[in-house]
Amino acid sequence: MRIIFAGTPDFAVPALSKIHNSNHQVIAVYCQPDRPKGRGKVLTSCAVKNFALENNLEVIQPENFSNEQNVEKLASLEPDLIIVAAYGQILSKEVLDLPKFGCLNIHASLLPRWRGAAPIERAILSGDKETGVSIMQMNEGLDTGDTLLTRKQNIANFETAGSLTESLSIMGADLIMETIEQLPELNAKTQDHTKANYAKKILKAEARIDWNQSAENINQMIRAFNPRPIAQCNAEANEFKEKVIKIIEAEVISSKTSALPGSVIEQNKKVCLIATGDGILSLKRVQLAGKNVVSIRDFNNAYKLIRLS
Repeated sequence: MRIIFAGTPDFAVPALSKIHNSNHQVIAVYCQPDRPKGRGKVLTSCAVKNFALENNLEVIQPENFSNEQNVEKLASLEPDLIIVAAYGQILSKEVLDLPKFGCLNIHASLLPRWRGAAPIERAILSGDKETGVSIMQMNEGLDTGDTLLTRKQNIANFETAGSLTESLSIMGADLIMETIEQLPELNAKTQDHTKANYAKKILKAEARIDWNQSAENINQMIRAFNPRPIAQCNAEANEFKEKVIKIIEAEVISSKTSALPGSVIEQNKKVCLIATGDGILSLKRVQLAGKNVVSIRDFNNAYKLIRLS
């Protein structure tokens, strides 16, 4: 088949790679326009564009996929199928109806749970025990189309958004290939819309730790916001009055404590234990603003914490 691929971040690359190396033809790759990144605001291309250019695929980066000029360009390519994976734009009905076999979306959740922009982070943040990938026939709604294939995966207690994104991207690549090969025979299943919930975009303000929450909830937050935007709070130590500290990795200790949330229960060469609203959190890896990520052992050798807030 003549396939157009639309995606932007690292999550989409394994699927594009699989399709490109199959007996199908990727006739064009759509991705978001280059955006300024970092402190220097350097114009930076996305992971999908980088892969496409390395493999001599045509790259198209419209600000609006569905305006008249772009739809005309799309129609001229005569695609049999459009595959979408974390593209970041809404497709109009005109676009959805254009390919012979419609548009398929690789979505990183077990639909109808966690429709929307951040299904992986929201699943971890909510303490879900499983997630997966859904291949969906796209319609005009937000992740409301019929599902063609799904596959489940357990969420381990140590799983971060980064590690889960990587494993689900590989799962999604395998599943989209299965879908393409079985497409004429697959029976689409209507989603149970009464069970739907929405995975809204992650905001940086959400990464602020509230130590009055339970150790379990805070740890879920730390895992969900790794690698971005990273859970953080203010720290006070003997060596400095107040600095932002990012918590990269932690572990829940089941022991109870009567200490005030955010207070340091124990800090020695091996551990740094922090009181929460319910339970204790053992810090494993941290990062002070402007510094490198360090193990808690190295952090403890340099600083004596007073409290976190």
